[in-house]
Amino acid sequence: MNLPTKLTVLRLILSIVVIGILCFPFYDIGITFPNFTVGGVLVEVQYLIAGVIFVIASLTDFLDGYLARKNNQVTNTGKMLDAIADKVLVNSVLIILAAHGFINVIIPVIIVLRDIIVNAIKMEAAGKGKVVAAIGSGKLKTATLMVGIVLTFCYNLPFELIGINVAEILLYLSCVFSIVSAYQYYNMNKSIIFNKSEITI
Repeated sequence: MNLPTKLTVLRLILSIVVIGILCFPFYDIGITFPNFTVGGVLVEVQYLIAGVIFVIASLTDFLDGYLARKNNQVTNTGKMLDAIADKVLVNSVLIILAAHGFINVIIPVIIVLRDIIVNAIKMEAAGKGKVVAAIGSGKLKTATLMVGIVLTFCYNLPFELIGINVAEILLYLSCVFSIVSAYQYYNMNKSIIFNKSEITI
C-alpha cells in the first residue's frame, strides 16, 4: 500500500471518528462536552472537535491526490478508496447535521442525489472507454460545500456576529452548483450514455 492510499485509508478512519463524535450518546455514559458563548452564540465543543477532525480529513483528500499524481502512484484501488472515503466523510456529515437541525434537509438530499447521478454517468462512460474529467462547476460545488460545512461546525463564526449566515449561503450555493454540474455532466456525455455499442478489450 503506497503513501497516497494510506492517506485515503486515514481519511476513511477519520470519517468514522467524526461520525462517532457526532452520533455516539456520550450523555448516556456520563460524558458531557463543555459549552461556551461567543458574542451571544452558544458553541458546543463537541461540534468544534468534529469540525477540526473534518478539516484534517479533508486536507488528506488534497494531499493523497497530489502525491499520487506527483509520484506516479495512481492506482485503481486508490481511486476506488478515494471515492468511498469522500462520500463517507461529506455525505454522512451532511445527513447528521441535517438530523441535528443545523442545516436544511434538502441540502444532503440534493448533494447525495447529485453524487449518485454523476457517479452513474462516470461508470457508464468508463464502461464504454471514456474517462469523464472534472469540470469547473463540480469543483465550485466541492469548494463551497467544504467551506460551508466547516463554517457550520464553527457555528458560522465570525460571520454570525454580524448577522450574515455565510455557512448557509455557501451550502445553498453548493446545491446550485450540484444541479448545474449534474446537468453539464449529463449533457457532455449523453451521446455516450445512449450509445449501446460498448468498447471491449
